[in-house]
Amino acid sequence: MDDCLVVGGGVIGLSLAYELSGRGLRVHVVDRGVLGREASWAGAGILPPARLHRDIEPWDWLRARSHELYPVWSRALLEATGIDNGYRRCGGVYVARSRGEAAALAGLAAHFRQHQIEFQRLDQPQLAECEPALTLGMASGRLKAVYFAPDEAQLRNPRHLQALAAACRQRGVRLSEGVPVRGVRRNSGRLIAVETDAGPLFAANFAIASGAWTDRLLQMVGIPSGIRPVRGQMVLFRCPDRPLRRIINEGSRYLVARDDGFVLAGSSEEDAGFDKSTTPGVLNDLEQMARDLVPALRQAPVQQTWAGLRPGSIDGLPYIGRIGSLENAFVAAGHFRSGLHLAPATALVISDLICRQPVEIDLTAFRLTRG
Repeated sequence: MDDCLVVGGGVIGLSLAYELSGRGLRVHVVDRGVLGREASWAGAGILPPARLHRDIEPWDWLRARSHELYPVWSRALLEATGIDNGYRRCGGVYVARSRGEAAALAGLAAHFRQHQIEFQRLDQPQLAECEPALTLGMASGRLKAVYFAPDEAQLRNPRHLQALAAACRQRGVRLSEGVPVRGVRRNSGRLIAVETDAGPLFAANFAIASGAWTDRLLQMVGIPSGIRPVRGQMVLFRCPDRPLRRIINEGSRYLVARDDGFVLAGSSEEDAGFDKSTTPGVLNDLEQMARDLVPALRQAPVQQTWAGLRPGSIDGLPYIGRIGSLENAFVAAGHFRSGLHLAPATALVISDLICRQPVEIDLTAFRLTRG
């Protein structure tokens, strides 16, 4: 029998399997569709800056611990699998095109200072040195404020998912696609098995990490979470040369340049249920944003567009911890836009719970039954 059955093969589920198998546990990952093809694949792979320090809040600990782990995991995955996940500490530029956005950036700067994260405002000569592609916007006065976060990083999330899956297989993890869970078996305060079309799957422990589909599974054990799908649309430009050095952030939207000249523009936040289709209006807005900020993109063709479904929670925080009174069932979902960023630390926390080891942070804020 497996030590843990992980339901969900996105970045959270695969990271958990990677961590558990590294501790010597027998792990089986099942996914209702194709491994790593939902929100984890659809995003841009931005890793915002974070830093560990004393008296840190649990949410900030997740961010900071994951940010600390990503270069370590990336090197280990490359050595084990030969797959470069594209982890780069490229830095991020934050821009404002209105007074309100400039005020918001000033507030973010104060927050970063409080957390000892480097975040400096740039004048025109500094911007020309840091990110020449944006200098025209500042010279014309369209950019009201520009800041730089040198510790921001990126990775190519599809490659990261491939590396995680390959490393999991090397460690003996079973990965099963096209296996939707239809029900559960319980005995007193424990889960015994999950029901699938291929029959029951038994394990000593169970972890639900099914992203936007998690609430359907939690309802099977009588503890609905309110996790809902939030659609985000993306545009991919193809450029002959890399037009940007840094990640560009404007509010909740962004531009991310890859080493091979592709540039990602995202993203939207839409309540559209489980509909992953794209819409002309949102895609046009993203194209316009990108081409307004970076003139080099005005002649760049659109290579591809797509949409993904992020798992949104009621209060914006993920659900991490034990599922109700079930002693061997755990949840890790609802990370919204931060699933990729928070995956390593989330995997550590859930692995500690499964291994009955002390957890480094208080998980009260992430419990399923929070008000």
